[in-house]
Amino acid sequence: MAESLPEHDRILQEIESTDTACVGPTLRSVYDDQPNAHQRFMEKLDACIRNHDREIEKMCNFHHQGFVDAITELLKVRADAEKLKVQVTDTNRRLQDAGKEVIAQTEEIIRCRVQQRNITTVVEKLQLCLPVLEMYSKLKEQMNVKRYYSALKTMEQLENLYLPRVSQYRFCQIMIENLPKLREEIKEISMSDLKDFLESIRKHSDRIGETAMKQAQQQKTFNTSLQKQNNVNYGRNMHLGRSRILESKNEITLKRTFEEDDEHEEEVLTAQDLVDFSPVYRCLHIYSVLGDGEIFENYYRKQRRKQARLVLQPQSSMHETVEGYRRYFSQIVGFFVVEDHILHVTQGLVTRTYTDELWNMALSKIIAVLRTHSSYCSDPDLVLELKNLIVVFADTLQGYGFPVNRLFDLLFEIRDQYNETLLKKWSVLFRDIFEADNYSPIPVANEEEYKIVISKFPFQDPELDKQSFPKKLPMSQSVPQIYIQVKEFIYASLKFSESLHRSSTEIDDMLRKSTNLLLTRTLSSCLQNLIKKPHIGLTELVQIIINTTHLEQACKYLEDFISNITNISQVTVHTARLYGLSTFKDARHAAEGEIYTKLNQKIDEFIQIADYDWAMSESDGRASGYLMDLINFLRSTFQVFTHLPNNNNDHAAMSGKVAQTACMSACQHLSTSLMQMLLDNELKQISMGAIQQFNLDVIQCELFASSEPVPGFQGDTLQLAFIDLRQLLDLFMVWDWSTYLADYGQATSKYLRVNPSTALTLLEKVHRGYVSPILLYKYCCFNLFHFPNFVLKSIGAGDQQHQHRVIYR
Repeated sequence: MAESLPEHDRILQEIESTDTACVGPTLRSVYDDQPNAHQRFMEKLDACIRNHDREIEKMCNFHHQGFVDAITELLKVRADAEKLKVQVTDTNRRLQDAGKEVIAQTEEIIRCRVQQRNITTVVEKLQLCLPVLEMYSKLKEQMNVKRYYSALKTMEQLENLYLPRVSQYRFCQIMIENLPKLREEIKEISMSDLKDFLESIRKHSDRIGETAMKQAQQQKTFNTSLQKQNNVNYGRNMHLGRSRILESKNEITLKRTFEEDDEHEEEVLTAQDLVDFSPVYRCLHIYSVLGDGEIFENYYRKQRRKQARLVLQPQSSMHETVEGYRRYFSQIVGFFVVEDHILHVTQGLVTRTYTDELWNMALSKIIAVLRTHSSYCSDPDLVLELKNLIVVFADTLQGYGFPVNRLFDLLFEIRDQYNETLLKKWSVLFRDIFEADNYSPIPVANEEEYKIVISKFPFQDPELDKQSFPKKLPMSQSVPQIYIQVKEFIYASLKFSESLHRSSTEIDDMLRKSTNLLLTRTLSSCLQNLIKKPHIGLTELVQIIINTTHLEQACKYLEDFISNITNISQVTVHTARLYGLSTFKDARHAAEGEIYTKLNQKIDEFIQIADYDWAMSESDGRASGYLMDLINFLRSTFQVFTHLPNNNNDHAAMSGKVAQTACMSACQHLSTSLMQMLLDNELKQISMGAIQQFNLDVIQCELFASSEPVPGFQGDTLQLAFIDLRQLLDLFMVWDWSTYLADYGQATSKYLRVNPSTALTLLEKVHRGYVSPILLYKYCCFNLFHFPNFVLKSIGAGDQQHQHRVIYR
């Protein structure tokens, strides 16, 4: 109650001091107060009215006299007021009549002023909105023409500069809501363009790579031609004759290179000419503006890594043709040319670290692929083309800053494989040459034919030069052909060694090593197989020996040939030597051995047809037919050896030595075979008639040996091959056992070469024939003091049963 009274006083003060138009809120507060507040306020209001009435009454009483005076004066001026009223009314009427037109005009002016103000306001607002609308229209137009980067810039201007000025309008809110959608649309479109670009470069990578490799190859050819031209000019005074030839060749090559460069000068294409990179730039700028540059970089690198794996995956049949390798290399080069271009024209999308990492991954895969597929190549021409492609591939990528040392290391592995394929190819060539050869000296009818032969093979023989045409060269046709093929092999090996960025010394060493492999393995194997062939006769074997001698002598010319093409002197410390000497010596030894073997085999064939009647009572009085045929064969064979063309002293000595060795070997083998025939375990008994017939055959052998079938033997050297048989047969023919037993063990013994064991074996067989046991017993008993020593020494102390059997008999 007490708290509400001051509040009522405040309300009454506000009512008294406030304009009647604003008294409503004050009165409302009366009803918003505590219960019964209205009644208390009315009481307070009544009390306040009574107070004011008393004050008014006091004031009226105080001013009553003045009021009366004022009324009196007012009454006086009443009449004047009436007149004034009439005048004012009349004046007002006249004024109203006069102001109607002014009022109308004033209202018209006011209306026009309002319109003008509204128009001014509209113009001002339109001036604010028109740039926004123009920018939005420009944005739409840029979207339609796919200028997305400019559209993003326009959006940025709209958001930061134009839209804040007119943000109170509804169309502005619609624009603000559409801008994020437009950004997403731009991102999607630019990403779609990027995907199309990635697909495009995947399809065009091989063309880009092919163009880049072609340009690198043209540049390399041009540089090589210039270098050769400079080398020719530099060495002109030192090697005038040779330099003129090289100079003319290089000038032609250089001229051709210049012409090719002029033809292709207008056709030089770059990656930008083949592929439109604008989608990458645009997408990069768009994502950078939108603040998603890192997302774009990660996406781009991820997709390119996937494409790299696809590019590095070769076709299963790639190794079958060079086009498969060319397409494989072109795609890889195209891929990294694009990456290099992106690296240099963009900022941060592709870094050097990223490209190096990608290249190292690709290089490992490339080396593994090439190592696998090259192992399937059996054609040396295909391997050589592969090498050339790898060199161009490496040079191209090296020009773009990628390290390629591992590729050149791989080429050394492929070089070994290339040499293997060459060796296989040349093995076939050598076999064909040997098969086609007639193994007879080369006939030359005139000087022209002679020059043709010596132009192919370095043959020099002053004695042969003195002879008149027609004449024969000692070697057969295969010798110059083999020599030419060895040179062709060296050329083929040199082709692979070119462009490997190696020194002349290294190339020279590689050529010599590969040539050594050709000589020591391929040619040697072919010669060994040739010598072992059954259709190669003795004459052919002798010709092979002569051929290998000439090929051995030609090795020094091959060394000079290698030195000339590599410009490396043979006096260089590290220069390897050709191993043809040992190769051809081994071939000669094998041929000689084969000669001896074939002769022995032929002798064995004759021996096998021998048909002795070991129980015959007396001989036929003439030598066996098989043996005469054998001697005739040996005589004709050695006559062929003797009549071989020996234009050269070395050839004569060599063929003579071979003939002598063959003749000695044949006689020794014949003697051994005849001895084995007598001592054959299956032969149980021999009659003296058979011994006599056998003696006649041995006599023919001795006559053959003494007839000097091969010149050059000293004295009875050849006859000594039959000395064992002769002494054994003499012992039985003369039955000179007393002399044999008496002189046994002495150097002057007549039967020094008769082995006691051999004599006993034959004696036992003769005994089984028809020799009287009493006669044999007499001889044994007569020399009983000699016989035990002789028996024990010959048949061994351990064979006591045999000793007792012989002594008993």
